[in-house]
Amino acid sequence: MGQYRNIAVIDIGKTNIKVTLFDLDEGREGEVYTAENSVIDDGLYPHHDVDGIWTFILESLGKLQAATPIDAIAISAHGASATLINGDGELALPMLDYEFHGPDTLAAEYDAIRPPFSETGSPRLTAGLNVGAQIFWQSRTFPAEFAEVTSILPYPQYWAMRLTGVRATEMTSLGAHTDLWNPYARDYSSLVDTMGWRGLMPEMSGAFDTLGTIKSNIAKKTGLSPGTTVFSGLHDSNASLLTHLKSRPAPFSVVSTGTWVICFSVGGRTVVLDEARDTLMNVNAYGDPVPSARFMGGRAFALLKADAKAEITPADRDQVLDGAIMLLPSMPDDSGPYMYRKGGWVGAVDKLTPGGHLFAVSLHLGMMTATSLELIGADGPVIVEGPFARNTTFLETLAVMTGRDIVTGGAGLTGTSAGAACVALGRDTTIVSGARVAELSPDPRIAAYVETWQRAIATP
Repeated sequence: MGQYRNIAVIDIGKTNIKVTLFDLDEGREGEVYTAENSVIDDGLYPHHDVDGIWTFILESLGKLQAATPIDAIAISAHGASATLINGDGELALPMLDYEFHGPDTLAAEYDAIRPPFSETGSPRLTAGLNVGAQIFWQSRTFPAEFAEVTSILPYPQYWAMRLTGVRATEMTSLGAHTDLWNPYARDYSSLVDTMGWRGLMPEMSGAFDTLGTIKSNIAKKTGLSPGTTVFSGLHDSNASLLTHLKSRPAPFSVVSTGTWVICFSVGGRTVVLDEARDTLMNVNAYGDPVPSARFMGGRAFALLKADAKAEITPADRDQVLDGAIMLLPSMPDDSGPYMYRKGGWVGAVDKLTPGGHLFAVSLHLGMMTATSLELIGADGPVIVEGPFARNTTFLETLAVMTGRDIVTGGAGLTGTSAGAACVALGRDTTIVSGARVAELSPDPRIAAYVETWQRAIATP
């Protein structure tokens, strides 16, 4: 298909880490190695185990190389994260876990200098979900350590630096509700200059750009060729979006599911984004603004202890739909279209079987997602990526609420790993996606259930 065929993809999710080999000629994922992404709670503050992740990455690259020679390395990583690097290329401070609420202690000071939503398209979020708030808190709380910082790197570019020794920054991660980027001007926000951080920002490198080749010691350790190319890296949800930007015309929307459910609207209706409802402006791999919305759907699924393998029987459906057993938002309550609304279960939830519980939770997540899509003006088919693409109830709820085709990724160039690998094709190469329209038969009672849910939310 091009200069590169076998792409090792390093995909750092908030919950799981994956290293896989993606064959661009065959359009498929090969060998995959996975590990849990853990947070270390001791030390200065909760932080990511980057050394443990690094060990896993190198071991996985070595195993992949032993089976199939790697042509290039691509990187995707979760958003809301940045690293503070000193002159020796080491972390000046641990990489903060964005769920840590330490930055909230300086919220008033930060809000006084934070750019408006109209400039950044970045909503004000709690904890460390705005990278600007993270860095502000770190700079004020640990001034001596922060004085040693020579570079601020988005998370994908941190791993690219460890592989190549080259420092860079990139727009998809900067544009993920950091407060640091003005997507309309394609430049840093006023916050960066207010804080004097522009000099800490390395040269901009596009998602399709090569950053360099792997360092010689890494080549020796993994068995990779010393000339193995490393691409700059990009935000994981934007990696999922990229395969669709390369394979279908607008309008369409993409729902990327995992710890976060992130919705992207491409070529949809023009709407005014509402900061208070967790809508935002992301930036795609081409540097273009993309209206988006998000909520912690995967985290909610875990907190609600839904069993994804439970069997949903007709009796389970009857019990939930006819009994109006439903979850009102929000959980967690610090994200999504109903942020800070105190919700909870309505109806005889304690009578539900595991299948009924899964059905009710899936309906809830589908309704939350459809609401988010409406807020960003989504139009055209809805493409669902990630684990929720295998949840029929979730898909049926989306179909009922949107009235549009629901598309899921089949084999081929879909998903985060494929999107990350696609940067090796270059900016202008188009692809044929394996995504297909889902064959769904939604229960006609879902529409009435949705109306009941919406009325309950609207009732004070």
